[in-house]
Amino acid sequence: MKVQHDIVIVGAGLAGMRAVIAAAEKSKKLSIALISKTYPIRCHSVCAEGGTAAVMREGDSFDLHAWDTVKGSDFLADQDAVEFFVREMPKEILRLDNWGCPWSRTEDGLIAQRAFGGHSFNRTIFAADRTGFHEVHTLYERMLMYPNVIRYDEYFLTSLVIEDGKIKGLTAIELKTGDLILFEAKAVILATGGAGRLYGFTTYSHTVTGDGMAVAYRAGVPLKDMEFFQFHPTGLVPSGILMTEACRGEGGYLRNKDGERFMERYAPEKMELAPRDVVARAMWKEILEGRGIESEHGYYIALDLTHLGEEKINERLPLIRDAAIKFVGIDPVEEPIPVRPVAHYTMGGVHTNANCESPVKGLYAAGEAGCVSIHGANRLGSNSTAECLVFGRAAGEKAAEYVLNADYSHVSNEVYKAEESRIFDEILGKSGDENPYQLKKELNETMDKNLWIFRIEDELKEAVKKIKELKERFNNVEIVDKTKGFNTDLVYTFEVGYMLDLAEVVAIGALNRTESRGAHYRLDYPKRDDENWLKHTLAYYTPDGPRFEYIPVTITKWEPVERKY
Repeated sequence: MKVQHDIVIVGAGLAGMRAVIAAAEKSKKLSIALISKTYPIRCHSVCAEGGTAAVMREGDSFDLHAWDTVKGSDFLADQDAVEFFVREMPKEILRLDNWGCPWSRTEDGLIAQRAFGGHSFNRTIFAADRTGFHEVHTLYERMLMYPNVIRYDEYFLTSLVIEDGKIKGLTAIELKTGDLILFEAKAVILATGGAGRLYGFTTYSHTVTGDGMAVAYRAGVPLKDMEFFQFHPTGLVPSGILMTEACRGEGGYLRNKDGERFMERYAPEKMELAPRDVVARAMWKEILEGRGIESEHGYYIALDLTHLGEEKINERLPLIRDAAIKFVGIDPVEEPIPVRPVAHYTMGGVHTNANCESPVKGLYAAGEAGCVSIHGANRLGSNSTAECLVFGRAAGEKAAEYVLNADYSHVSNEVYKAEESRIFDEILGKSGDENPYQLKKELNETMDKNLWIFRIEDELKEAVKKIKELKERFNNVEIVDKTKGFNTDLVYTFEVGYMLDLAEVVAIGALNRTESRGAHYRLDYPKRDDENWLKHTLAYYTPDGPRFEYIPVTITKWEPVERKY
């Protein structure tokens, strides 16, 4: 089956829905499709808790937000993209306000802002600790206004169709029927989120398997800076559920087994509000040096909110209290929450410029799936939801401008038949003795052990070897369920294949980068090396594994200096 739309957007989180609205507002004539493997309000963006950064007050400035972001990135962010981002962000906050987002307010009715790590001003706007949830619902309701938007809920992306350096469309499985659909399009926007389920201990929903990144990579589009994975300091033990940075922004403390606020040793000025890479390393060091608190689920650090009082916790952190009570039986009003660092954000993604344009004509990427690079080697908290809004809008607008002057390039029937045969004959139809669920388990164990906060050559080599072995074994996977409709085993197998490709890029990229920068910390190369490594990694697909190239970082105003907090 074949359908045609001017623009096809894959992914219905914050970036995807913002792109839909931007494109729809550009022209009523455009036919816009939104494809998502979940229902839009089930997207992972609803899990964002703490807030969204923007310059909104006297005393703050665009240059200050940009400097904080560039310094936070350990100078790997492209500064032209950062400058665009910080200037556009306040407009997005006011737009969402106009569209009905219930931002938390100060007593005099202004949009409230709170402190977040690495920011030198309280610029994080929030809706209690359910910010992503409210942003998603606001965009979803707004999106329903546009009659030229057609939704394809519960469709799963399998390939991009690219010919002569130009996008022609994509293929996706309709999960309900199991049918393969060919979408012909003048432009495609990938907004499929990160790849956090490479890890076992993670804040990510189970759906976040890097689909768009992997499909673009296989189609010849380079991935950028994939070795940089963020570890959020405070994942709930044992589940990994995010305990938002807002806990510390509202005045929470981190304590070791001696009750000591140990961040004084690592970031004496910022303490618990140093950037995430700094805090996560400090916590992990405390645990490794025997100052963690012992439990049946391993060692942890105490996140202490007890001094904030019940009223403040109920007003500013109600979800955190609810989650702590439900999942570990602890009321943070009365006792500290057990936390430890957890895989949380993919700094890398599909290589784009500051307009979200990939090297393929008509193909764009936005949000966590893309890498315009405003985060560089380490993202500041509350810059991610902000990125989704600014660059979702930018991608939607650029795609709309492009398609208004472009023609359809029809996709041949042979392309469709080849993809159908690959899915239903080669993947679903084959027999073998490997189980995708076991491969995923072993991949997670490898990433959690060898590609965690502290990295070293021997362990990285071990990870590369193991991932190559898992990729070999993946060729022998058998899907037991042979039915077509709602075949969750088929989808899971696809996801595992995507994650194995991405894991290989992460592991080899990390092995190649012989320095420590941001979230990538090499015990054998503990210093940042600007002379050799102030550059972006580009990974290109080959059948034998990724081929790497490097491109310069764009520096406009801020030369790299030593990073202290």
